[in-house]
Amino acid sequence: MLIAAKRKGLAPKLLDCRNSGDTAGDKSRVVGYASFALASESPRYGAGHGRKLLQIARQSISAALGAGGEPGAPVAEESWLRESRASFVTLIQGDELRGCVGALEAQRPLAQDVAENARAAAFEDTRFKPLTLDEFERTDIEVSLLSTPKRLLFEHHAELIARLRPGVDGIILEQGEEGKRATFLPQVWEGLPDPEQFIAHLKRKAGIAPDTELRSCRVKRYTVLKWREAEFRQ
Repeated sequence: MLIAAKRKGLAPKLLDCRNSGDTAGDKSRVVGYASFALASESPRYGAGHGRKLLQIARQSISAALGAGGEPGAPVAEESWLRESRASFVTLIQGDELRGCVGALEAQRPLAQDVAENARAAAFEDTRFKPLTLDEFERTDIEVSLLSTPKRLLFEHHAELIARLRPGVDGIILEQGEEGKRATFLPQVWEGLPDPEQFIAHLKRKAGIAPDTELRSCRVKRYTVLKWREAEFRQ
């Protein structure tokens, strides 16, 4: 349990400490008891954290283009950057998507995750040609930090639709036996505000037939903290 807690950036916090003498009265020979909670060591993420993650993403792409910056994994001097977290990096030109790559589960330190996802969004997203230096100068970067996905239980289609939170939920849709899986970040609600259409497009992205009963699929949801370069230029 302690190994798993460490991987997730959790630390024990003492809640209370007592011994049998507190109740029995005799303190010459006692048995001690303590209660602990495992809680995140992470600071509350704010604008400063977002700026740092955006800087890591931009420097990673810049180094890959030979335009400056150190190649390889970034130096994570701050402890929160060394915690295992899941992130997505999105590239935007104007109002158009130019690349988006990320992980749904924490697999590596946050700084490394953002750096590698940034490079992958720029050069490995198969929907687009590799990013050029000229494009890079007019590309806006957005970093999303994901919460741990949680299973969304429902009895029927209408219940699932009613439980979705437009603008808040990122959704993962899986069809286990077929190995089909896809996700939409919460930002996708901006273009697909209707829950029915949101799920229909997510099915299409996952390669799941439109008439497939959602009860045969596994649905998870998560939330994100996100920062975009354009927000800091305003």
